[in-house]
Amino acid sequence: MKIEKEINPYSTMKPANQKKLEKHLQAGAKILYQEAGTKELESLAGIEQTIRGQTLEYITPELGVFFSKKQQELHQEE
Repeated sequence: MKIEKEINPYSTMKPANQKKLEKHLQAGAKILYQEAGTKELESLAGIEQTIRGQTLEYITPELGVFFSKKQQELHQEE
């Protein structure tokens, strides 16, 4: 997408992987939206704060665990 290239013109993600990621992120976003308070989503600032909080609480730790496990697997293979 044009917008994505404007945000990160140096992106090296393969288009097929980018499509997969977008699909999974949309599914995750639906879940996070259901868990957000409607009052928090009444302003752009509230939306940003909610997304940032949910990302730090739910998404980033899972990514960290996944990447850490992958690194451990690599070192075990060596």
